[in-house]
Amino acid sequence: MAITELTAKSILRKSSRVESWFLARYGMNLYRGCTHQCAYCDGRAEGYYVEGDFGTDIGVKVNAVDILRRELDPARKRSPLKRGYVVVGGGVNDSYQPLESRYCLTRRVLELLEQHPFPVHVLTKSVLVERDMDVLARINAKTRAVVSFSFSSTSDETSGIFEPGASLPSQRLEAIRRFKQQGIACGMYLMPLVPFVTDLPAVLERTVRDASEAGVDFIVYGGMTLKDGRQREHFDRVLSAHYPEHANGYSILYRGDRLGRAVPEYYASIDQIMQPILQHYRIPQRMPRRLWWDFLDENDRVVVTLDFIDHYLKAGGHTSPYGFAAYSISQLKEPLSSMRRQLRQIKGVGEAIERVVLEILDTGRSGLLQRLAGSGPLRPVV
Repeated sequence: MAITELTAKSILRKSSRVESWFLARYGMNLYRGCTHQCAYCDGRAEGYYVEGDFGTDIGVKVNAVDILRRELDPARKRSPLKRGYVVVGGGVNDSYQPLESRYCLTRRVLELLEQHPFPVHVLTKSVLVERDMDVLARINAKTRAVVSFSFSSTSDETSGIFEPGASLPSQRLEAIRRFKQQGIACGMYLMPLVPFVTDLPAVLERTVRDASEAGVDFIVYGGMTLKDGRQREHFDRVLSAHYPEHANGYSILYRGDRLGRAVPEYYASIDQIMQPILQHYRIPQRMPRRLWWDFLDENDRVVVTLDFIDHYLKAGGHTSPYGFAAYSISQLKEPLSSMRRQLRQIKGVGEAIERVVLEILDTGRSGLLQRLAGSGPLRPVV
């Protein structure tokens, strides 16, 4: 492994809108490259501009904490940062990959975030995150902390093939149990599902059952993307070594889409399998309302709720205008409560969506989302 110590010019990645997968506006990459060596990781793709070999040439942003301290300083801001989770992890690295034991960048970032009024969402494949349970518990008591683990399945054997440098799924599940014992909410990001391997009905049922038994608060799932170039070349080498019989199936699913997407029918087939399983175990498919409602402003609350409705409709095989309406509202400068009589002037907002928006503003709830989610009494979505 080759380590390069980098001097970063910026750390905080800003989004133009709150997004509904992580309920975040801000994220960060403290490392570039990742020794977890996940075969499917799209961080290898040329578009991310990670030089060298993604799994062995690792860049460390050694000045990350100092840069982030300046970026969070309210005295340096013309307008305050908007509320939402700050995501630690993801992108072109895992913030708890083994080098974190040496550099402790992630822990120092969490200690800095503890001094600010932002909730924190950690995403990782590593149980090294348990080292920082004390800091995360303090953040959780002050603002809120969510610790999420990504999985492609809960099979240790399969993980050894596709995620050879990551903590075993059984270890991640145990870590979830321990975080839950400390009162810290946990999510499972079941992505990417590996075609013909971890997307089979029996595998998915076992994975969701294992997650339920560990106590996850929600599961977000998604199919794999596979971009031509370095990402696909690396994945194909792993596939041919362990599952050569599926090579032709991948040629059918992945046809050179610029974003690496499979044919649309494939993702629809995942929805058809996952929907009844998640409903059976009464696990929300997005972060529950109790984990985000209190710190988002009213426009963002509406945006997230509409995005959730959009997800459930599309996962059920329906077309949906709710995602476009959510995007349009996310671009507004005015609070929706001041526009109650002009809602239909917003692009994408017709009579039905207007009723939903007014219901959210008036009651803080959406009956439509409740019906779509089919939430049970143990783990309500809204």
